[in-house]
Amino acid sequence: MEQLGQGGRPKLDPLPSPLPILHVVSRTSVVATLALLLASARTHAGPTPKIVVLDPGHGGSNGGTKGNGLDEKVVTLAISNQVAARLRAQGVQVEMTRTTDRTLTLRQRVTTAVKIPADLFISIHANASPTRTQRGYETFVLTPRGVDVDGRALRSDTQTTRANVDPEIAHMLDDVERGSSQWEAADLAARMQRSLRERRGKDGDRGVRQDSQHVLLGATMPAVLVEVGFLDHPVEGKEIADAVVQAQLADAIAEAILDQLAD
Repeated sequence: MEQLGQGGRPKLDPLPSPLPILHVVSRTSVVATLALLLASARTHAGPTPKIVVLDPGHGGSNGGTKGNGLDEKVVTLAISNQVAARLRAQGVQVEMTRTTDRTLTLRQRVTTAVKIPADLFISIHANASPTRTQRGYETFVLTPRGVDVDGRALRSDTQTTRANVDPEIAHMLDDVERGSSQWEAADLAARMQRSLRERRGKDGDRGVRQDSQHVLLGATMPAVLVEVGFLDHPVEGKEIADAVVQAQLADAIAEAILDQLAD
């Protein structure tokens, strides 16, 4: 993950109003639009298991941040593998953007989740700071601009998965799903922080934050990015290298996901 400034970003307060759900095509009637929405919802219904896409941050030529002899790409893959094992043991179908040390673009990662389509997308990262004094865990959701303006700008890179639907209508439905998924994303992020706090202590809780994280742009399902800690902190970095702590982090992330899927 890119280094954050020492000041960080403000914690996410309860949102005063729903995130924008935009771009209802004017020449499409309200009735027709609702019918299309219902038809789209049916394609996701049924007894099939929930699908979660886990994204181990970085990989290959992009090692991510470093600290205390650790590479972010190695830590994120190790924790993601443990999270996947815990979810599969509970009957959850898990797909991973990478299972080896290979290079992926940010667009390839979220496109994997969109094409499946996944029920949840979780990108797992570790942090660093210029002063090597910051520590703690935090979870990011998109800003309203990231959902609306930035997400729609990437339409050409993320093709719609809606078969036999007019492309303009399909993109409109994608816009609706992106907007409506943000409440669940915020809920998942809050669960993530609560679960991490129970295992890593309240002093490390940096809160839920909003940012236009590129790896989340264009997601049509609830999507979050979790930073499990600071690799370059002289104490926390060494803790993250410990197998016991990595298991704690995996337990916390898996618990938050399972709680979200149960609702």
